[in-house]
Amino acid sequence: MHWSKPLRLHLSVLVVALLLCTSTPIIWLAFSQGREAAVLSGEKQMREMSLRLIEGYRNTLEGGYEAVALASTLPQLGSPPPQDSEAKHAFFLEVLRNVPNATSVYGGYSDGSYLQVINTASSYVRQSLSAPDGTTFAIRTIALRHEVDVMSTLRFLDSEARVIGERKFEYASFDPRQRPWYRSAIGKGLPVSVGPYVAGTVKVPTLTIAAPLMGRQVVVGINIHLQTISRLLDPREMSPRARAFIIDGGDNLVAHSDPAMMSRVLGTWSGSAGATGGLDTSLETVVRLRQDPAYSSGGMTRLDLDGETHLVQITPVSVSGLFKGSLVAIIVPLEDLVAEANRLLARNLLVAAACVIAGVAASIMLSRMISRSIYQLADEARRIGDLDVTERGASHSWITEINTLARALAASRHAIGQFALYVPREVVRRIVGPEGSALVKATRQDVTVLFTDIRDFTTISEQHSPEDVVDILSTYFELVNTVAERHGGTVVQYFGDSVFAMWNAPIQDLRHAENGGRCALALKAAIDDLNDANRKHGRPELCTRFGLHTGPAVVGSFGAISRQQYTAMGDTINVASRLEGLNKEFNTSILTSASIHAAVVDDFELRPIGLVPLKGRSEKVDVWELVGEKRN
Repeated sequence: MHWSKPLRLHLSVLVVALLLCTSTPIIWLAFSQGREAAVLSGEKQMREMSLRLIEGYRNTLEGGYEAVALASTLPQLGSPPPQDSEAKHAFFLEVLRNVPNATSVYGGYSDGSYLQVINTASSYVRQSLSAPDGTTFAIRTIALRHEVDVMSTLRFLDSEARVIGERKFEYASFDPRQRPWYRSAIGKGLPVSVGPYVAGTVKVPTLTIAAPLMGRQVVVGINIHLQTISRLLDPREMSPRARAFIIDGGDNLVAHSDPAMMSRVLGTWSGSAGATGGLDTSLETVVRLRQDPAYSSGGMTRLDLDGETHLVQITPVSVSGLFKGSLVAIIVPLEDLVAEANRLLARNLLVAAACVIAGVAASIMLSRMISRSIYQLADEARRIGDLDVTERGASHSWITEINTLARALAASRHAIGQFALYVPREVVRRIVGPEGSALVKATRQDVTVLFTDIRDFTTISEQHSPEDVVDILSTYFELVNTVAERHGGTVVQYFGDSVFAMWNAPIQDLRHAENGGRCALALKAAIDDLNDANRKHGRPELCTRFGLHTGPAVVGSFGAISRQQYTAMGDTINVASRLEGLNKEFNTSILTSASIHAAVVDDFELRPIGLVPLKGRSEKVDVWELVGEKRN
């Protein structure tokens, strides 16, 4: 017996051996790294992240300041609405497109007129305005306040600035001249920063940059909601526990990176004048550090907060003299920075080990894929050997050779399947099997033979088209073949509308006479059911006659050298055929011989017909009608 092991074992051992030989030097080099490098890397990462966070917030403020400064020089903004409305709308929309973090831009006038363009990207803003679907911008207009027909509308625009809706909007409780941004800008005559305070239109805390138009009692402002500012503060790339926040000149918390904390901040600003102290335990520490020149301009230090060492960096964020005293603080647990760096270091240390594991997994997967494909092909070959030639979807493999073999097996299955349509399935199975040569040789043995014929089929053929006749016969033959195989028989041949079935060949059957009798009765019942269906669908009834006989015959392959047919020959076959024909004379359905009677008399009810001469035979045959099975 030859020694053999599965393919996947051979591949796995080979791959593991190769990977271990190459990974050992990599592991040795990885362990030469130190902890101090990890700490330095963490601090560098924090500095870079701090700069990005602060730069993003500063850019937002600077963008708003530049937009307001530009607006304060435009003469078309000096006339109150509804004058020059299109020019004002176009300018304000352009401002919002160029300052994406701004929530709204607006102008307030000395006669109480007001024009505001709102960015509705936030779901909260859309909800507060009850904006229709598809809204990208909203325009609020208050004009002609002292006229009888006051203009107070809220217009909704899509992304292309097309109007998709408009409705009246309450204005009595809103007067831009009473808002803090208007009064502060007019009072100082310079650009001002205001907030946090609650915005009048969407009722959320906001920061404002506002500037007066030169020589006019007109103020242009831009709003940045605190929720928007909070989204700019996201230090989680450094650590899940990292936090960033902004405090104003009065040491009040303006925005926080933690959504839960930010919700409390928003609630505090909405409910009072801004008493936000105590919301973050590190706030007092940051307020203390801002008094130290070493840290107030962007320095980094390590401090113990809540019993854990943190890296803290604070940076002022005033823009063009506005928001004086505001600063951004970023606080990260030192252990998180070191842990992240250590994870990177450990990842380097485990590169070789990971390669080994990945190699083992890949080799196992590859070997299993190959083995599975080979086993599938072997199973397919077994099915073909068992004449299970049902068409299946072609299995695909990443290996070309396996695909080639699969296609070859599929072609074989198709060829044998086509072959099996013309030769009894069991005969095909025996021919292609190892004992195929024995089946080809004709031998003498006892068989039970059943012949069937449809009464008046010639008349049926005359009354129906050839296509209908083929369809009727196909259904009929499928039924006969199914019932015969279910009772262990083999349909050997079709003669027009007649069927020749046989038992005990090619499959040995010790109870072949009994099974033949049961098949004849089952066929009669099945054809009766088929006729019921035919009557409902306007098809002709198929009255079938049966002849059943058992006896010796020569069974095997007969014919020319180049083409042969599996069948049976002898007097037994002729007697069965003649018995089928006698049904017409005696007006019966199933006639059998005395040999059938002798074999199945204990199991079936048979009615004697008597001795009847058969065409081509000198002796009469004792004929019996098969009526049914006996009931115990």
